[in-house]
Amino acid sequence: MKHLLLTFILMTGMAIAPAHAQMPMTDYSDMPAGVYTLDETHAMLIWRVSHLGLSNYTARFTKFDADLRFDPANPENSSLTATVDPTSIETDYPYPEEKDFDAKLVEGEEWFNAINFPEITFQSTVITRTGENTGAMTGDLTFLGVTKPMTLDVTFNGAMAEQPFSKKPTLGFSATGTINRSEWGMATYVPTIGDEIELLIEAEFGLEE
Repeated sequence: MKHLLLTFILMTGMAIAPAHAQMPMTDYSDMPAGVYTLDETHAMLIWRVSHLGLSNYTARFTKFDADLRFDPANPENSSLTATVDPTSIETDYPYPEEKDFDAKLVEGEEWFNAINFPEITFQSTVITRTGENTGAMTGDLTFLGVTKPMTLDVTFNGAMAEQPFSKKPTLGFSATGTINRSEWGMATYVPTIGDEIELLIEAEFGLEE
């Protein structure tokens, strides 16, 4: 009996799992136009930089926000506005009893200097489709008081007419990009610590009510 019960539970679990894994998707062209706001519970902003050419030091920002003005008929006419709080850096430095490494990056004038520059912003200017579900988003990045263009390579992951948890129309994206930090005035320890910063972004946007 125990063996039969265990077999039944396993078979039931296998039958249920695919149903949860394959949620109904909608073509982006069928989504409503409007302002979509970032779902902060399903978003990630990671940055990586070469350390001595030996590894890619990886950290993240935990506080950021974005609004997407979405045009389903002409996605190229959409626009994105994003803000990042540089004081939200998390590095997982393992020896807090020695020093507050996150605070050093946040407050140091040679690093993020968040006391004088408390916000990082991005405003898209041009969106170009590069494939069926990919595009390039160019915009103005303002960082350490300097504004320069940067480009993100964006992948459209999918859309739901009603996301099962938020009950909102929802769009999902992944994006990557690189900047040379020295161009924004952060040249500390280049090239020992790499000039190029790699950005990794995951985001879901729900239609604003």
